[in-house]
Amino acid sequence: MKYIVFSLLLCSAQLFAQTSGELKSWLPAVDGWAVSDEVEVFDPVNLFDRINGAAPLFIENNFQEMTSLEYKKGKDYIVIQAYRHATPEDAFGMYASERSSELEPFAIGGEAQGDKSGLFFFAGSMYIKMWSYANEDAGQLLQTIGKGFADRIDPNAAYPSAFQAFPAEGKEPYSEAYITANYLGHQFLKGAYTANYKKDGKPFQLFVINGKSREGVKEILTNYFTFTKQPLDFQEGSLLIEDRYNGDVPAIWKGQYLIGIYSENGDAVEAKDLLQPAADKLQ
Repeated sequence: MKYIVFSLLLCSAQLFAQTSGELKSWLPAVDGWAVSDEVEVFDPVNLFDRINGAAPLFIENNFQEMTSLEYKKGKDYIVIQAYRHATPEDAFGMYASERSSELEPFAIGGEAQGDKSGLFFFAGSMYIKMWSYANEDAGQLLQTIGKGFADRIDPNAAYPSAFQAFPAEGKEPYSEAYITANYLGHQFLKGAYTANYKKDGKPFQLFVINGKSREGVKEILTNYFTFTKQPLDFQEGSLLIEDRYNGDVPAIWKGQYLIGIYSENGDAVEAKDLLQPAADKLQ
């Protein structure tokens, strides 16, 4: 049994630990275009050399390595930046942090967005950014390349499974996100799955934090209730966290999960109809 577990872990690690050579070999062939032999690789130390001010956010999302690749056709070229993160959740989180309402969504990888000159998607532990520098509308070409590339990286790419617990009613489209650290400005709130909602004209955010165990959530809540100066005699079930910076945060503690609602405007939201259905779906 020990060897089987090790084998499964090894296979999982290999699935998401692509080398620059593997990534290059997975780029689909495109008539008239050639994949350049020029390949650049950046790590957390020198990522600043390529993307400068954007690097800290990537590193916060547990960035591991970026491989820069190119397609060329005469003077035209397409640049591909393949960012590898520690986990698929981190890759999704980085993608979601740069999601734009000005771009069109596409069913490529776990999700994609783009226009005639750019395409951005996540798959496995990779966040892929593509730009066309061609004298033509390259939107369809980028989608073709992106689809072929995403299918090689992870043909089953999807949102993190925690989002299956989020109620559909009232949820704002394409608002799902994953916050690796410092959710609501608190160091002890890490790995928060979030989505924006609107109910009775009031905007708010539903969040789920996986504490990995009952004791993990208890530690989170002990830190939170110490911060809010509330009694530490809390129990599993419904809670009200009186956060002086973020307003009241209604929540449910269920096993290894903390499910809560945050209202940036400080609006009181009827929480039970949202929190309980989400808690019921989390095993």
